[in-house]
Amino acid sequence: MLAVIDTNVLLVSISEKSKHHWLYEAIKEKRLDIAITHDILIEYEEKIGEHWHPEVASNVIRSLLELPNVKLTSTYFNLNLISFDPDDNKFVDCAFAANADYIVTNDSDFNVLKTINFPTIKVVNIEKFKEILQLNG
Repeated sequence: MLAVIDTNVLLVSISEKSKHHWLYEAIKEKRLDIAITHDILIEYEEKIGEHWHPEVASNVIRSLLELPNVKLTSTYFNLNLISFDPDDNKFVDCAFAANADYIVTNDSDFNVLKTINFPTIKVVNIEKFKEILQLNG
């Protein structure tokens, strides 16, 4: 299974004290593949650094880049499917380019993808994604 993880989801999964830490562990334990782009990495590092500390951000990015199940993806199309927050389009473009099974996000701006016939990009929140992983695990 290949997923694109929105920054808000990754951010809440890093801490061992978080109820969502299972996601970060699943990535580190190679129980799922994730697709990222250079732009997504930059956002991850920025937001993790703001929320935790720049050193934590650096460690998370380094660990992601060392994992074989983290697929650095090049995008060739700017689909511009999310108009309310255009910055979110980097996740959509990554999912499209990587042919990802899901975008995992808690951001309602991605709900517009549920109304678009092509390309079909499935969007789920972190709780639903946990159910999916358990069913496929």
